[in-house]
Amino acid sequence: MFETSTLSGTKSERYAQLAEQAHGLVHGETDRIANAANLAALVYHALPALNWVGFYFFDGRELVVGPFQGKPACVRIALGRGVCGTAAVTRETQRVADVHAFPGHIACDAASRSELVVPLYVADTLVGVFDLDSPEPDRFDADDQAGLEAIAAIYLDAIGVDAQCADVHANNRESLR
Repeated sequence: MFETSTLSGTKSERYAQLAEQAHGLVHGETDRIANAANLAALVYHALPALNWVGFYFFDGRELVVGPFQGKPACVRIALGRGVCGTAAVTRETQRVADVHAFPGHIACDAASRSELVVPLYVADTLVGVFDLDSPEPDRFDADDQAGLEAIAAIYLDAIGVDAQCADVHANNRESLR
């Protein structure tokens, strides 16, 4: 049984501890859904001032909601639309201090005020995005970004083979059309 421990120390030390917990949680498991579900729960319960943590997966056309913690979410997000779609297209983490000032922001939860979205790629293949929302304006800083990008990297490392297999299957389905 996996047990989380309370995070302590500086923000970077807390993120290092969270990364250790994340690694322990996904170690030896390659299933992207199982790992996303566990990591969403881990991060949601470990970090303060969050109202949504989860994953959107790329289905070959758009981002589709995956495992998450928080209120029900938008099911589909077009590439290039909102914070999640922008992160997917630009391949850059989006750290938004005020979501209401972000052009094209998609308000899945009206309580969200700030957002951080990490794009998830295996080689050149878009897997999806790791999305965090907060009801506090300007909740995320550079330390949060670095810590959450590290969590995303742990996730991608764990599912690397699974994601590549999923991409091969998606390409095979596309070629049959």
